[in-house]
Amino acid sequence: MSKTKIVIIGVGAVGATTAYTLLLRERADELVLIDANQGKAKGDAIDMNHGLPFLGKTKVWAGDYEDCRGANIIVITAGAAQKPGESRIDLLKRNAAIFESIVGEVLKVNQDGILLIASNPVDIMSYLTWRKSDWPASRIVGSGTLLDSARFRYLIGEELGIDPRSVHAHIIGEHGDSELPVWSLANVAGTRIAFDEEQKARIFESTRDAAYEIIAAKGATYYAIALALDRICTAILRDEGAVLNVSTLLDDYHGVSDVYLGVPCVVDRTGVREVLKLEISDSERELLHRSAEKLKGLIQSIGV
Repeated sequence: MSKTKIVIIGVGAVGATTAYTLLLRERADELVLIDANQGKAKGDAIDMNHGLPFLGKTKVWAGDYEDCRGANIIVITAGAAQKPGESRIDLLKRNAAIFESIVGEVLKVNQDGILLIASNPVDIMSYLTWRKSDWPASRIVGSGTLLDSARFRYLIGEELGIDPRSVHAHIIGEHGDSELPVWSLANVAGTRIAFDEEQKARIFESTRDAAYEIIAAKGATYYAIALALDRICTAILRDEGAVLNVSTLLDDYHGVSDVYLGVPCVVDRTGVREVLKLEISDSERELLHRSAEKLKGLIQSIGV
């Protein structure tokens, strides 16, 4: 069997934690770390290699863009860090220029892999990457609202006293302030969740604002997003056909087109194999349109 290879571009808090998560779970035969700060990438690679006697045989090294050649998945977490109190959208102009350079370098050596985007604002960065790459949108996958949905399920589970893995609920739209909860479909074993409006508002606000709370407390979020990225990588490498709320290009999704947003998708070795159209309520559809229009306006503002 051919070896599997994952490249992480950007080994700040998110990239390094993602690399370590992938290493612990032995997701790939080869794991490459790339960063503008080459010393940081080298130090992380050495540190991880020193743990290999306790793990498997993953080969880890600090590389450069040439090492993207032959990679199955290239995870991009690079970009300017989100500051306390700063919205994801405020990062846009600072990160767009960085992404232009990164994607250009990757495309010189890899035309067959899958680009997994985690840098914020992730939906816009994913759309920018798709436009820059001229690849099928299925192979440009954003982390989307997978983490938001996990937070949502966790908080619902806490409220009900039920394992969050048994809670089925979605956050869709932007990974950010205009995201929306799909309360109309939230359920446990097919049983609708009967919360009052106060409970719904409190749980959603805690979901939406979680990143701000964590950043204010410790400067960055990285553990849960690393697990989310690991989940996406696993679905791709194992050809699972898993349903994950990733960010992808929408085409007449409840009337929304030409924008990347987080919605349930079937993810396998081809990337996004299929977009699943949720039967959402009229009010949820209106909120989804608002989220899409917000992002389209921002995309136009940088001339993409």
